Amino acid sequence: TIQYNAQSSVGASFWRELPKFEEVWITSAKEVVRTFGEYLFFLERDKQAKWNGIPLLLQKLYENSHPNSDFSQCQSILKEISPLLSMEAMAFVTEDRKAAQESTFPNTYTFDLFGGVDVSVWGFLSDDLIKDCLSILYNTCICTEGVTKRLAERNDFVLFLFTLMTNKKTFLQTATLIEDILGVKKEMIQLEDIPNLASLVSSFDQQQLANFCRILAVTISELDTGSDDKHTLLAKNAQQKKNLGPSRAEVNQATLLNIPGFVERLCKLATRKVSETTGTSNFLQELEEWYTWLDNALVLDALMRVANEEAEQSSTESSDESGLANTSTRTQLPHSMKIMHEIMYKLEVLYVLCVLLMGRQRNQVHKMIAEFKLIPGLNNLFDKLIWRKHSASALVLHGHNQNCDCSPDITLKIQFLRLLQSFSDHHENKYLLLNSQELNELSAISLKANIPEVDAVVNTDRSLVCDGKRGLLTRLLQVMKKEPAESSFRFWQARAVESFLRGATSYADQMFLLKRGLLEHILYCIVDSECKSRDVLQSYFDLLGELMKFNIDAFKRFNKYINTDEKFQIFLNQINSSLVDSNMLVRCITLSLDRFESQSDIKVAEVLSECRLLSYMSQMSMRMSFLFRLINIIHVQTLTQENVSCLNTSLVILMLARRKDKLPFYLHTLQEMEYTEKYPGFILNNFHSLLRFWQQHYLNKDKDSTCLENSSCISFTYWKETVSILLSPDRTSPCAIVSYIDEAYMDIDRDFTEE
Repeated sequence: TIQYNAQSSVGASFWRELPKFEEVWITSAKEVVRTFGEYLFFLERDKQAKWNGIPLLLQKLYENSHPNSDFSQCQSILKEISPLLSMEAMAFVTEDRKAAQESTFPNTYTFDLFGGVDVSVWGFLSDDLIKDCLSILYNTCICTEGVTKRLAERNDFVLFLFTLMTNKKTFLQTATLIEDILGVKKEMIQLEDIPNLASLVSSFDQQQLANFCRILAVTISELDTGSDDKHTLLAKNAQQKKNLGPSRAEVNQATLLNIPGFVERLCKLATRKVSETTGTSNFLQELEEWYTWLDNALVLDALMRVANEEAEQSSTESSDESGLANTSTRTQLPHSMKIMHEIMYKLEVLYVLCVLLMGRQRNQVHKMIAEFKLIPGLNNLFDKLIWRKHSASALVLHGHNQNCDCSPDITLKIQFLRLLQSFSDHHENKYLLLNSQELNELSAISLKANIPEVDAVVNTDRSLVCDGKRGLLTRLLQVMKKEPAESSFRFWQARAVESFLRGATSYADQMFLLKRGLLEHILYCIVDSECKSRDVLQSYFDLLGELMKFNIDAFKRFNKYINTDEKFQIFLNQINSSLVDSNMLVRCITLSLDRFESQSDIKVAEVLSECRLLSYMSQMSMRMSFLFRLINIIHVQTLTQENVSCLNTSLVILMLARRKDKLPFYLHTLQEMEYTEKYPGFILNNFHSLLRFWQQHYLNKDKDSTCLENSSCISFTYWKETVSILLSPDRTSPCAIVSYIDEAYMDIDRDFTEE
């Protein structure tokens, strides 16, 4: 007789779901199968339904899983169940992922259907059962939809899993399960709630710490970071008003930084040299077959551990560290897996460092990673690991192609470039990307131009900069110029170099890059290769703007390269094809033209008269055309971090007009253009709303205001004054927008606040 406890989750699940498979006579939800004949009938149905005896095994497991039970019997039962589930999990990771999701996994489904997940959670009461329970839970999560989410709702269980990471034998299984659970958890956990977190992290060896970074990535990244530019600024501002304190991700970042030696250990991991016991020329070919199904670094780690150590195996053990691979595969691992290990480790570590660099404690992190020599360490790894020559049989994930951004080699490169971008952006430590000779070159450029050296260059600690013949920035420029036209790296490379130039404009920094042919390379990509990618074009335009701003030598070089009307027209077509992408370059040209026109230098006057680009922008009709279109392509409801620059560029044009007492003329011209388009009031009403939002958005954001000031060399006070003048309600003011909107078309009081 089967004696199910119908009040338990196992029994309840059994009686609730069993009618889906057969009609069984029962007198109440609490009754059990009473007769031997019915028991035999159930066994027959088990065979027909291909349950593989899982319900009966779970019933036995439940009976023996109480605190005072004999857990040796539980262990025996779990070892019967485990192969049934691991077989399906292996099928999942070896099949095409789409096909695997659409197929069914009857064993894991039956296991979950009859309450197996609940019983497995109870199995953690015994240390002897933990390993098998982890393996079973992980395999069930892989194959059965909804299980991971249900586990994620048990916060106490999630925190308990962290305590299991102190056991090296179960570390990999635990880390894998935690990673999957946190990936679907609706509310981010707080790291400070993990018992003895600091001692836990300090107990990790370097290999475990690298894998722990996979888990940390989920806990320190804002939930919407991946699509940050797609969220409107209205929505973000409204959310910030609701969340007055720091987010959970920010709290978690602070928690990590308070762990003694944490950042130092990450820097050591990131800069650790790769074992070269196996040549690097053919290891990708060796790994290609293996990695077609190994898309989880923790599974890779498990196989590495088995390959490099004599695992303590007994004849009764049927599951390995990952719960996925069987013993027949272990002996076939190539030795060069060690190198792939380093790639996977560094990828995770660089991601965590990158997030910390963008957080609230940015300056603290900057100071630490400079002290621990992260940048010179990465420079030493650049050629041998980070940007080594890409082979024809490049390693790719199963279900992806060679150009996919998911392959480890490509992902490492992108993460490396993102780190450089975060490191350089508006921070004086950016000069650590150079070596001593290159810093001396910057000083020589300033001396030759008879301008003061940048303080940050003078104050840079030479013991912390790159060593060798080339610094990291120079190495990046070299590979950037060799990158194929269709490469996905072009966007990230341009962003990383542009971040070095951001902030207060430095003539020496610009000349350093100009001397290395960067401007010509960018123009080749924009004009000669006629780049079609919007993202890459935007990154090139932004970089070109920073490279040329206020630099007469750059405009002279531009004119030398764009030396025909045909080339110039192609360049203009690229600019006009999307002003959202090119508006930062338009801003640069406008600001530079304004400065050059105020100078009396003969060299400047010569370039002004010869440069096609400056001559084009000097035409009032062209500036008005840009202004009209910049205002027309954005609206308060659609403003994002990506396109708000169009609003600031339009403001730059009007601020420069105000300096020359031409603001009324510009506003009047906009009014005339509205009537020409037969839509009076549309542009100016929209601009009025945009400027009202501008006041709300920028007046309480110190960082944004500093960026605006540095990028334009116009004081933020002048920005604020100009906006206030434009928004004046006085219809008699020649500089107020309302003076140019007829009463019949006035629509300036609309409430655009997003609740």
